Amino acid sequence: MLFSRTREIVSAEQALPGRQAPAFAVPATHAVLGSPLQGPWPANLEVAFFAMGCFWGAERLFWQLPGVFSTAVGYTGGSTPNPTYEETCTGRTGHTEAVQVVYDPAVVSYETLLKTFWEGHNPTQGFRQGNDVGTQYRSAAYWTTAGQQASLEASREAFGPVLARGGYGPITTETGPAPTFFYAEGYHQQYLHKVPGGYCGLGGTGVSCPIGVGRTDT
Repeated sequence: MLFSRTREIVSAEQALPGRQAPAFAVPATHAVLGSPLQGPWPANLEVAFFAMGCFWGAERLFWQLPGVFSTAVGYTGGSTPNPTYEETCTGRTGHTEAVQVVYDPAVVSYETLLKTFWEGHNPTQGFRQGNDVGTQYRSAAYWTTAGQQASLEASREAFGPVLARGGYGPITTETGPAPTFFYAEGYHQQYLHKVPGGYCGLGGTGVSCPIGVGRTDT
């Protein structure tokens, strides 16, 4: 298996062609929560997407939060349709490893998800996370609602100076409206539940992120 350590996102013209349909089936239910892994979702739920390096450890952070209905890992932010893990690891799809988080905002706020995201990894490392190097490990957060956008942008603005005071560089996290999310292979889903001693390369900065700022929809 070829793992790329490239720090330059491949262009759409140079990306792997992918395929019209997924190359594998997605499990029907979450191995921990027992909820569906794919929508459509109940109308009271919202969806958000986060990338924090290796998606195994990132997914576990979110499924442990009360109010999270479902999580799934996959690939997003790139050009190749329906990529495989092996293709994504070459750096030639443009995708980053990401977690889809489906949650009930009446139970867990998006700000709580953001705090988990910002504090659960180092968002200042560019195309890497710890020893995991390559565009597929870049930090990213994608919104699906205007309220999420406002909160995400405000939290980034608030966290940047706090990180600087802690000796860290500028935040390099990629943000924007959620691109197409492609589910990862079944063995990746809830991997650290299936393999409790499995690899988790996540490591935060130890800097606390201010939350509860920037909401315009409440």
